[in-house]
Amino acid sequence: MTPPGHILLLLLLPAAAAQMSTGSCSGCGPLSPHLLASLVAADAVMSLIIVGVVLVCARPRPGRRLNYENDKIYINMPGRG
Repeated sequence: MTPPGHILLLLLLPAAAAQMSTGSCSGCGPLSPHLLASLVAADAVMSLIIVGVVLVCARPRPGRRLNYENDKIYINMPGRG
């Protein structure tokens, strides 16, 4: 469930957006389709690189399990025995 503070923030967001002036950006024009497409492509490439690095780092390595003692389960329960 969403905390009540977040719901209040979402309800007040349109009122805050209406208070912003539209002329606050001097010299800003609309993005060209070429620039927008290149930004989306760069974002996709960076996302794929991050996913690739995570997969490479998270895969199991065959020579890393040298200590098989860690696989045993020890339960220390005094008085039960």
